[in-house]
Amino acid sequence: MLSPTTMAAVRKSGAVPAADYLLEVENVRKEFPGVLALDDVQFKLRRGTVHALMGENGAGKSTLMKILAGIYTPDAGSFLLKKQPIRLKSPLDALENGIAMIHQELNLMPFMTVAENIWIRREPMSRLGLVDHARMRAMTAKLFERLRIDIDPDAEVRDLSVASRQMVEIAKAVSYESDVLIMDEPTSALTEREVEHLFTIIRALRAEGIGIVYITHKMNELFEIADEFSVFRDGKFIGTHASTDVTRDDIIRMMVGREITQMFPKEEVPIGEVVLSIEKLSLDRVFDDVSFEVRAGEILGIAGLVGSGRSNVAETIFGVTPASSGTIRIRGKEVRIDTPNTAIRHGMAFLTEDRKDTGCLLSLDVLENMQVAVLQERFTKAGFVAEGALQRVCAEMSEKLRVKTPSLSEKVENLSGGNQQKVLIGRWLLTDPKILILDEPTRGIDVGAKAEIHRLVTQLARQGVAIIMISSEMPEVLGMSDRIMVMHGGRVTGFLDREEASQVKVMELAAR
Repeated sequence: MLSPTTMAAVRKSGAVPAADYLLEVENVRKEFPGVLALDDVQFKLRRGTVHALMGENGAGKSTLMKILAGIYTPDAGSFLLKKQPIRLKSPLDALENGIAMIHQELNLMPFMTVAENIWIRREPMSRLGLVDHARMRAMTAKLFERLRIDIDPDAEVRDLSVASRQMVEIAKAVSYESDVLIMDEPTSALTEREVEHLFTIIRALRAEGIGIVYITHKMNELFEIADEFSVFRDGKFIGTHASTDVTRDDIIRMMVGREITQMFPKEEVPIGEVVLSIEKLSLDRVFDDVSFEVRAGEILGIAGLVGSGRSNVAETIFGVTPASSGTIRIRGKEVRIDTPNTAIRHGMAFLTEDRKDTGCLLSLDVLENMQVAVLQERFTKAGFVAEGALQRVCAEMSEKLRVKTPSLSEKVENLSGGNQQKVLIGRWLLTDPKILILDEPTRGIDVGAKAEIHRLVTQLARQGVAIIMISSEMPEVLGMSDRIMVMHGGRVTGFLDREEASQVKVMELAAR
């Protein structure tokens, strides 16, 4: 419930005049096998506004946006765009009706140029019927000038950073001259400077009268960029309010239906002996002379700007990209880790940064995703799989992590982002790790799921697991870490104890 003061402010603000609505959605219902994703929801977007869509993973917000983008077909509901009924049968249909969506998982073609990606299927043609590349480059340059994007139209997408690819996706969506622009977690891989650039673009588009739907889990972004917000919970519409009329705590209560009193439940636990020791670890042209230790029960946070080498260090320790030089010791014994399987045998587990590309096996079910790391080692004898025991431990882990799924046979691609993340964590906890590496463990998941994962990390530390946690979210690093290692340009720039760490000190080291 909102506070009485907040509710009074909301009533005072008044209803939005119907004539201002660009997009109106009423009584939308969508059911997947065993899951009611949307239960008679509504949503209204005004022209020239940024409307944030909030909710826990599995709340239904992405499902609704995929319906608006023509990816899913609703079971019921009505849709009005500029007061005219619309029915969207495909993504192309949505684009032709003036609705464009920028997905959290970018959909560019890596071996094509930036210009080719933006104008694909709409390439300008010469009189001879060939693609007019010069004109296409000029069109791209003009579009980039409008959006103040500094990217070479002839660059291949595979050579761009994640942030630059995000900007290309935005430019592509804008190029359709859409009335409605949907952005799904657009800042998940951007630095603070890149986020501010994105916000500048969004404000310019808003001034042009474009209606922007902005899906985010970051509260500070809502208050900085959104005019209004709507909250969904468990597939239901909870409410719409002006962003100036509510507090962060009000929004959290609407999202989760309860108080979250402690987002970072860090507790003091006994710190034991050194479990992992890294000495002068290097990977050619990526990072150099990285050295640190992690003790039993300790959470070592690794901070740094995008491109600092944090994830590369984690991948090298886990054997994804074997080191060029340096030493890895586990409990004082030097080991050579050249593959992930070797790392697993030494008691390591690694939750990767990108759950879609390098984590989840999306086309497989929950059981298959959980069991993949332990199937051969613990549940196979003489070529036979102990299916009953395997299914039992996976079911117990799913219940322990509160994975929202109809059954273990549900495909992981049908789960929300937060539940996909829990499945991955469950996979690695089944290996009973002594060293746990978490790379962006709460990226793109909601505030409730974040709190659950933070509590789980604290429990593991209490059990003596040595934990490395990489995060781009400063409150998470500061709130969960016993010590923080900061990186910049592939080098360690300093360490901070929990008591002395602050956002200012971390950023000073990250920008060296």
